[in-house]
Amino acid sequence: MKKPSPSIFLPDWLGRCAENNPEQMAVQCEQERWSFAELDRRVTELARRLATLGVQEGKRVALLAANGLPYVALVHALTRLGAVLVPLNRRLTIEELCWQLHDVRASLLVCDDNDALLAAEIRSSMPSLPVATLGEESKRGEVVLSQLPAKDVSLRTLIDLDAAQAIMYTSGTTGQPKGAIITYGMLWWNAVGSALNLGHRLDDRWLACLPLYHIGGLSILMRSVIYGISVVIHKKFDPASINRSIFEDDITIISVVAVMLQRMLANLDSDWGGESYPARLRCVLLGGGPVPYPLLETCMRRAIPVVQTYGLTESASQAATLSPVDAVRKPGSAGRPLPPVQLRIMHEGGQRPAEPDEPGEIFLKGPTITPGYIGSPEATERAFHDGWFATGDIGYLDKEGYLFVLDRRADLIISGGENIYPAEIESILQAHPTVKEVGVCGLPDGQWGQVPVAFVVPEAGSTISVGELLDYAAQRLARYKRPRAIYPVEQLPRTSSGKLRRRELPELLLSAHGESKQRIDKAE
Repeated sequence: MKKPSPSIFLPDWLGRCAENNPEQMAVQCEQERWSFAELDRRVTELARRLATLGVQEGKRVALLAANGLPYVALVHALTRLGAVLVPLNRRLTIEELCWQLHDVRASLLVCDDNDALLAAEIRSSMPSLPVATLGEESKRGEVVLSQLPAKDVSLRTLIDLDAAQAIMYTSGTTGQPKGAIITYGMLWWNAVGSALNLGHRLDDRWLACLPLYHIGGLSILMRSVIYGISVVIHKKFDPASINRSIFEDDITIISVVAVMLQRMLANLDSDWGGESYPARLRCVLLGGGPVPYPLLETCMRRAIPVVQTYGLTESASQAATLSPVDAVRKPGSAGRPLPPVQLRIMHEGGQRPAEPDEPGEIFLKGPTITPGYIGSPEATERAFHDGWFATGDIGYLDKEGYLFVLDRRADLIISGGENIYPAEIESILQAHPTVKEVGVCGLPDGQWGQVPVAFVVPEAGSTISVGELLDYAAQRLARYKRPRAIYPVEQLPRTSSGKLRRRELPELLLSAHGESKQRIDKAE
């Protein structure tokens, strides 16, 4: 029997930065800046106060907060205690958030002033869950962390690469979210692979405008303390503020999705007279799904250093990223896999490797890939095949080994960089008593890339009220997941075995539009 490999421990990343470069700026948000020494001090103080609430090794602490310095401090404080971060998507409904908190068995919910009301609503549904705030005062009876005494406990000075840093929920194709385990080793090797591909400079400043509750945002925080570089955080995405920051804050790298970049370029034209970005901006990392080719052409024409990337929560962000030297030569490609990542394309249900230029499912393997889903051995077993993680995404490798992504998980809808799974919407709508069958797909949208629409078959003897269904969905789904339109239809396209053919759903629009306009109601 093969013996398990011993754990690898590294010195605490933030602590090492504070030792080596104490006065260097670690993080900035708006006008407030913390050096590595200041961040280290605040993290130690916060960790000791969290310990007063019983936070310790293995405890799962949920965080419901906006981008900001308190968010950064809490992330690193949990590392010092050996606790596990559970970042919550602030755009989810109460029902969705409570489901995740129950599923992960959270021992504490931490919020900020922005989300105190939302946290209070959660507590009313889960009265046994303690709630604390990062704010300076209690808004709805939550414990104020800054007012707690600091418990004299031994804090961790080493990081176990096998230990879980976070549990991040990602929607599943069955409609139920799954908690992907993110280990410190995944984050370490992803940071190493990214640096080997994009290069590493001590004067780098990474602009973080993606939500920190997404892996794309969280990974930036980790790269900051691994590399010893500065991060400039924006509380929300505003194209004017982002562009101003690029010009004024010495930004060298920024991570965005396509809809963000489109709005940034529009603002560059309106407010900056079409001026190009400064030369010190050396990389615009573009993820979140396939990128419209006209956008890439515009960036090439304006000498904007865009490099596409392909990744997912389960790969700790980047899995493949185009090298800056290949940006012009390989437009549309997500590049080659990062050095620690193995990637292959499998055809015919994973039975054989695909040929060059032949589409198939993308499989990943390596130290950046999740060990599985928390509390869900069945989902973990389904996701892995002989040690390879099946992404469900479709793509191909060209003859030089460069990845081109065709679809994100085949049926996945990507709206403004947010992942929307049709099955999740279908499971909600199908629970309505007047609905017999549901099919959901994404339709192109000029602003968001895609938006979800639903096709519903009524139960025998029932009449579909589209307005009622839209209200029903609004109570149970985050705003960005709600179907933009609902179309009653007589039947859905299915295979001989009864499987829904989602890719044929857009064709139903022809028949739906041919029906009475009164039967179609669109959401705002």
